Amino acid sequence: MDLFAPSHLLILLAIVLIIFGPSKLGDVGGALGRAIRDFKHAMNDQEDGKAVTVAKAVEPTPAEVKIEKPA
Repeated sequence: MDLFAPSHLLILLAIVLIIFGPSKLGDVGGALGRAIRDFKHAMNDQEDGKAVTVAKAVEPTPAEVKIEKPA
């Protein structure tokens, strides 16, 4: 008994179609495809030696934070 038998996949697809509907299913599929494509591009850029930068939030150090006491 296979875990991903064709009949199981068809039942799963029918349930997902009922929950999300046909229009949302296309949007979800497009977003998933875009995410996979972006991930592959990032992995290829990293393998080629290109620097991949990610923006990092800058948090103030404790010395920069001023806490005022109420009067």
